[in-house]
Amino acid sequence: MYEWNEMVQRMIDWVEEDLAASPTLLEMSEQLGYSPYYCTRQFHVLTGMTLRDYVWQRRIGRAALELRDTDTRILDIAVKFGFSSQEAFSRAFLRAFRLTPHAYRKAPQPIPLAIRAEVFSPYHYLIRERDRMRQVHLQEAEIKLELIPAHKFIGIRDIGSNNYGGFWKNGHDCDEVSGTLESMSHYTLPGQLGQTAGWFYQDGRKGYLYGILVAADYDGAVPEGMECWDIQESEYLVFFHPPFDYLQDNGQVMQIVEEVAWNYDPAVMGYVWDEEDKQDYQRHFPEGYGYAVLRPVRKLD
Repeated sequence: MYEWNEMVQRMIDWVEEDLAASPTLLEMSEQLGYSPYYCTRQFHVLTGMTLRDYVWQRRIGRAALELRDTDTRILDIAVKFGFSSQEAFSRAFLRAFRLTPHAYRKAPQPIPLAIRAEVFSPYHYLIRERDRMRQVHLQEAEIKLELIPAHKFIGIRDIGSNNYGGFWKNGHDCDEVSGTLESMSHYTLPGQLGQTAGWFYQDGRKGYLYGILVAADYDGAVPEGMECWDIQESEYLVFFHPPFDYLQDNGQVMQIVEEVAWNYDPAVMGYVWDEEDKQDYQRHFPEGYGYAVLRPVRKLD
């Protein structure tokens, strides 16, 4: 039923393995056993763009990060990512981000980078595997304390949403928001993963948030459509599951962690929840970090 989700994801994976020299449409179609026309048609149906446009957007985005993070010559970056000349690269960069590579290198600013497409999810995996019996023992959530220093949170708070799916369905463009935050990844507060979701509390209501943690003294640009909040230093109870297979175990791992996180009594560790003017955070990096829910606490008086 979702055969093409998996095959288009394989095409995406092949492209991402080496953006500078990704396989041709003909080579990918031969691997998949379908005509180039049918492969590119299905790619467009599932991603909303042509394969050519996807490769172009990902290359120009990765080139932007190299401009930001390295001293490599602009010409060398252009050649590395498949542009015929520095002039061609500059024209493409200007079209994508409305500034030149030189101007961006001199003064990096938030720009909407294209993010990696994901069209084959745990849901599709479970549908494909529904007739196969699989038994796996997932460990219980670990509970530990972590001190997060005072910081600023740049992103979006939505009081009309209380979960990840609802947040993106409530008028926020996932690609644009995530891509813009990716261009700010070099400002990430040390010790944090990067883009972070979570929850906040306002007038007794619980909303959902998405953004990035940066240093308390950050005084740079705040992307259009986002805001910046000061968050006090706090200890957090971290409810954590180590790395796991995203496709096979994501739903179960999130359920295990959140069941403990939302029902735990911090008094057994000498703490109380301290969420009134702070935020809960949600870390989700299955293969590299795992999954965690962080809730701020303070010591009992």
